[in-house]
Amino acid sequence: MNRSYMEKNNNLKKSIMDKTKKEELLKRIDTTLENVRPYLQADGGDIEVVDLTDDFILKVRLTGACHGCPYSMQTLKAGVEQAVKLDNPEIVEVVAEQ
Repeated sequence: MNRSYMEKNNNLKKSIMDKTKKEELLKRIDTTLENVRPYLQADGGDIEVVDLTDDFILKVRLTGACHGCPYSMQTLKAGVEQAVKLDNPEIVEVVAEQ
């Protein structure tokens, strides 16, 4: 069998596996965020996932009262990031997108 065909086939399998793994991780992250969300909503805010990068950085958007709040970074790092990383140790960092 052609070596380049085998390499392409292995790379395709790897990318499919990575996509499946990413989808599973996003489901776990959503579960974690559902547990955190009531605390944000109690103050009129909310959170949504924007992206999960290939290097395991979770990009989120703080909405409602959390958007523009002077304490939003503290909430993000001390609350959201801690919970996400505790439940999903693969995550390196949680960052806010505008």
